[in-house]
Amino acid sequence: MALPKINPTSTAAWKNLEEHFKTMQDVQMKDMFAQDEKRADNFTISWEDFYVDFSKNRITEETFKHLLQLADEVKLKDAMQAYFNGGIINETEKRAVLHTALRASKDDVIKVDGKNVLPEVYSVKEKIKQFSQDIISGRKTGFTDKSFTDIVNIGIGGSDLGPAMVVDSLQFYKNHLTTHFVSNVDGDHVNEVIKKLNPETTLFVIVSKTFTTQETLSNATTIKSWFLETANLEDVSKHFVAVSTNIENVKAFGVDEDNIFPMWNWVGGRFSLWSAVGLTISLAVGNAHFEGLLKGANKMDEHFKSEKFESNIPVVLALISIWYNNFFNAESEAVIAYSQYLNQFATYLQQGIMESNGKSVDRNGKLINYQTGTIIWGEPGTNSQHAFFQHIHQGTKLIPADFIGFVKSLYGNQEHHDKLTSNFIAQTEALLNGKDESQVKSEGADNSLLPFKVFNGNKPTNTIFIDKLTPESLGKLIAMYEHKIFVQGVIWNIYSYDQFGVELGKQLAGKILSELEKSTFVNHDNSTLNLLKHYKNLTE
Repeated sequence: MALPKINPTSTAAWKNLEEHFKTMQDVQMKDMFAQDEKRADNFTISWEDFYVDFSKNRITEETFKHLLQLADEVKLKDAMQAYFNGGIINETEKRAVLHTALRASKDDVIKVDGKNVLPEVYSVKEKIKQFSQDIISGRKTGFTDKSFTDIVNIGIGGSDLGPAMVVDSLQFYKNHLTTHFVSNVDGDHVNEVIKKLNPETTLFVIVSKTFTTQETLSNATTIKSWFLETANLEDVSKHFVAVSTNIENVKAFGVDEDNIFPMWNWVGGRFSLWSAVGLTISLAVGNAHFEGLLKGANKMDEHFKSEKFESNIPVVLALISIWYNNFFNAESEAVIAYSQYLNQFATYLQQGIMESNGKSVDRNGKLINYQTGTIIWGEPGTNSQHAFFQHIHQGTKLIPADFIGFVKSLYGNQEHHDKLTSNFIAQTEALLNGKDESQVKSEGADNSLLPFKVFNGNKPTNTIFIDKLTPESLGKLIAMYEHKIFVQGVIWNIYSYDQFGVELGKQLAGKILSELEKSTFVNHDNSTLNLLKHYKNLTE
């Protein structure tokens, strides 16, 4: 089953939203709160350990009605059915999109080309579990029979960002192994990591679906050469494992076939942390916590699949984002997590959201004349309050923001956590209400400063309040944004799961690399040619 191919601007709901926007563009949210004492109750979803308050948005019941109608008119339900049932929804690459199968229950039946994929998925899960336990416990050792102390993940894009973000987010749950990530082809990067390692006690996890990715293979080769300064060629098989589909190339590199973990073409890179790409996660926090992550994601899958749209967290958040992007012309969204553990979360979402929905051609192959793909950015609070919040509060751009917080701290320092949470809640209130002239005057400000100290407020936020940061709640959170991506892609009538835009630069880089080796440059614009000559002159 393919996705519907409906231009959203042709729907009655879109036209209704355009008309409705005219009445909403200057509405003040604080007036809506004053007029409706139950507003927060009416625009809040409580589900398991998630409390999602979307009342601080420029929406009314009528707005919500039109947005839900839009979801119906673009046949979101049908699209979701295709998504979960293995339909070829990535039509440009003729692939199903089934990262949800990686965290499905063992008894589920999910078919690709008529074959239930769950037995194979669970076979790989068991292999991950056994391998992780062997490394963590010290049953598997290095070439000098010493237990492993360090894990190095070698990958890029989804093969790096997902595992790196999760390992960083779950530091509280980490075991004795120290985890490193090598991604950038920058030689300085890999050498900085190498100098911290002991080859006798380091395990290297190479993650590349094709085992041809330039950055990954360059880094893997450099690390292997460094390793062989101390060890012998036959020792490579004890220290290098791979997640890949290219068995022959991996074996040629020196990896033991038993230490190759498979991938599937129905899992896109940026959604692959749930697969064997998550091996580093399992090694870093233990397999039980990795399984907890998968369990949480599966719970969000079930919520998304079965919950009615008006109380469906990913659907609601996606629709609100559409409202700002396509009608208020808000081009970006900030994601602000009030937990230092989620330091890499916004970076991870940048790939997930911008690589997926940064498209200008619709599913009919036609150029799009409406906005798609919001720009995602953010940093943890409270640090970000002392950085870019000035722009959100008093700048000229409308920047909707997701605030993510946790009710309980992990170490239990209540004094610290009260201060953190007070900032978390206060910022959403400040963005809502702002500060008028009378308030500024009451603080004793000089009249000349009034224009500079007034905050207009009316800045929209979603508040995602979660009981505690656990592997399970993190799994739910990641899956929530995955499904938000899907919903937006369906509404915008684009293919969210290809990324042809990534490939052009890589193709040209290959050509330029060959030219640098030969010192012959052809078919370049003047700027590019001058840059190449400048580089070559200074490196010869």
